[in-house]
Parts: sequence; structure tokens; C-alpha cells
Amino acid sequence: MADEKDKSSQTEEPTQKRLTEAHEHGDVVKSTELSTFIVLAGGTLAIAIFGRSVAVSLATTMRAFLEQPDQFAVGGGDLQALMGALLWKLAAILGPVFALLIFFGLGGNLIQHRPVFTFERIKPDLSKLSLGAGFKRMFGVEGLSNLAKGVVKIAIVGAAIWTQVWPERGAIGNVLDTSPAGVAGDMSHLLFKVLIAALAALAVIAAGDYFMQRYRFIQRNRMSKQEIKEEFRQTEGDPAVKAKIRQLRMERSRRRMIAAVPEATVIITNPTHYAIALKYESGKMAAPICVAKGVDALALRIREVAAAHDVPIVENPPLARALHATVEVDQAIPAEHYKAVAQVIGYVLRLSGKMRAN
Repeated sequence: MADEKDKSSQTEEPTQKRLTEAHEHGDVVKSTELSTFIVLAGGTLAIAIFGRSVAVSLATTMRAFLEQPDQFAVGGGDLQALMGALLWKLAAILGPVFALLIFFGLGGNLIQHRPVFTFERIKPDLSKLSLGAGFKRMFGVEGLSNLAKGVVKIAIVGAAIWTQVWPERGAIGNVLDTSPAGVAGDMSHLLFKVLIAALAALAVIAAGDYFMQRYRFIQRNRMSKQEIKEEFRQTEGDPAVKAKIRQLRMERSRRRMIAAVPEATVIITNPTHYAIALKYESGKMAAPICVAKGVDALALRIREVAAAHDVPIVENPPLARALHATVEVDQAIPAEHYKAVAQVIGYVLRLSGKMRAN
């Protein structure tokens, strides 16, 4: 019941992280029918490319054994040398065929999933020795599904082959009255027709099986909402912790700005909603720098600290709003605001007696 409950809660599509973890543990999309189809296609191609040359080479190699078997010495090490030479010839003749089959065999797996190295699938599992588990695998839903799939596959492939063999039944019946060369030609033609029919049937089966295996793979790795939340916490961090860190950073930034207000040259306000603290030292700075800014409660705090330290406060709503929108803390004001800010700072300096009145 617990397993059923867990499965029923897995309503969400798997994330990329879950799919990657499944692959690392050896759980991949793998269709044996697709692999079989690709290997059979490789075998058909091998016959088309090498069939005639292999047959001629084998006939040439074996002709001496059939026509003059008495000419071969079998005493001492002669038989061993003869068998060694024969095996090398067979390897040279059949090597390209086997190489092509191996290539297609590997390709049948590689096109389905990238290589994976894991010991998860070969790790000893004592539960597999259980008779109950064995009967469940054989006669359970999966076992019966595999049996039905095998029967359907045999029926489809058999029917496809039968459609090619049945029209040629007359030629097959007259094989004894045909010359060896004619038999070879007829049989090779029939073999290709049978292979093409089998490939066509297997292509349909392989496509259906691959999509079924992919569907089952996705179903196996579906996730519950809680699992997605936990994964998000692991990869992106706990939202509560991130919010707390963000709050602490804002608090530190606020304290740093408030500490810089007493050193400001002027505070430009809205007058109640915005407050921008600017610092300018003639000859040391190319342009005034924003040392603090804020709105509402923070703006009020900036004005209070400025008043406590006798920093001039100038009300200029348009300039305050423009500076708040375009300049960040510790940055110089934009060039388009030089004239307006220069007028404000000049006014402040004249009031403080640091600039002679013109």
C-alpha cells in the first residue's frame, strides 16, 4: 500500500537532474527490438556488400579440401599448421563481415543512450533468488507483457516473410531440376526479399517498442511535488535562507549608507518620499558621487541623520526623482544632471560661506 501511495503521488514530469541521476545509475531508455533491427540491417548490408566475394572466397578455400583431401598431410605438426593457415584465411574472409556487425551492434545501443559505466546493474541482489519474486517476474504483468510482445513480433515478422516466400513456392519446389548456379541466384534473390520484408516488419516493431520503453522510463522517474521542492532547495537553495541572506545584505547596505550620510555635501529630497545624499570634493572628484539614497522610511532616516550632523537638505522633487532612478550608490551622477546638481551644490556652498558670493 505504501508503494502504491508513493506511486500515486508521483504526478510531476521528471526534471533533467532526475533523468541524469537515473542514467548514472544505469536506468536508461533501451529497446532490444531497436537493437535487433539495427543488427539485422547491418547483416543485410554485410550480405549485400560482401556476400558474393565471401561466397567465392570460401568456395575457393574449401575446394581443395573437397576435391583433393588425400593431398593433405596430417602427421606430426602438419595438421596443426594446416588448421592454423585455414583459420587465418577464414578470418581474412569473414573479418569485414563481423567488423560491420560489431559496428552496427554498438551503434544500436549508442543511438539510444550515451555510454554509461555503473556497477548498479551487476551488483548482487539476493531478492532475485526468491522464488516468489521469480514467479512474479515470469507471470506478472511485465512477464505476460513480454510474452505477448514476443508472440506479436513472431506473428508480424512471420507474416511479412510468408508474403515473400509463398509466391515463390513454385520455384522452391523445382529446385531439384535447376542448375547449381540457378539455385544460387534464385535463393540469393529470395533471401534478400525475405530480409527486406523482415526489416520492414521489425522497423515498425522497433519504433513502437522504443516509444514504449521511453514512456516507461519517464513513468519510472516521475516525481512528487515534494521531491521537486526538495530538489529545488538542493540546487537553488532554500527560499527562506535566500530571503534571509538578501535581508541581511540589505541591512548591511543600509547601515553603510547611513554611516556615509554625515560626510555628504548635500541631501536632495522630494521632500518626503525620496532622499539622495551627494558628496563632492573640489579638485578630488570629477563629479559628485551618490553615497546614499532611499525612499519613504529610509529617506526619512537619511534626512534625520543629515539634520543631526548639519548636512544641508535641499528640496528639489524633479531632480530627486531623476537621480534616484538613474544613479546607484557609490556611483558618479550622470552627465545630464551635472548642471542641475552643480547649481544645488553651488547654492549650498554659498550658504555655508565656502564660496564667495559673485
